[in-house]
Amino acid sequence: MTTEPGNAARVFLVVVDETEEMRVALRFACLRARHTGGRVALLHVIEPGEPQPFRQVEELMVAERRAEAEELMKKMAADVVALSGQLPVVHLRDGHSAEELLALIEEEPSISILVLAAGTGSEGPGPLISHLVGRLSGRLRVPITVVPGGLTDEQIDLLA
Repeated sequence: MTTEPGNAARVFLVVVDETEEMRVALRFACLRARHTGGRVALLHVIEPGEPQPFRQVEELMVAERRAEAEELMKKMAADVVALSGQLPVVHLRDGHSAEELLALIEEEPSISILVLAAGTGSEGPGPLISHLVGRLSGRLRVPITVVPGGLTDEQIDLLA
């Protein structure tokens, strides 16, 4: 299915980290994008590390975190292409996840849906979901789709 001429494609934003539930959100977003003629956007935020007493050590640690983030995003982009058939829009930012996520949504009018997966542990849905659907939900201009983090690929395929 494709979008009609003149209509902007629906953009599904996924926050990338290295959790298992993120892969559930990614698969769901990719399949929804494929079935609706939309696209996937990926956001990864490089959180600040602990301040180091020596500037050179801190700069080296920052460079290592950035290189690891770029590698992760390359892998996730390849997964998006395999699942959705399109290259994703990739956003790599430095800062705190919730703040950078809100800023990106405000800056990018093409983003239409935020897709997150809930954690499966006893700690609850996860800190980002708790933060967004709690205190910050009124600041979002897009709906949030929260996918159960324990879904199998087959279950996601049936939903998307």
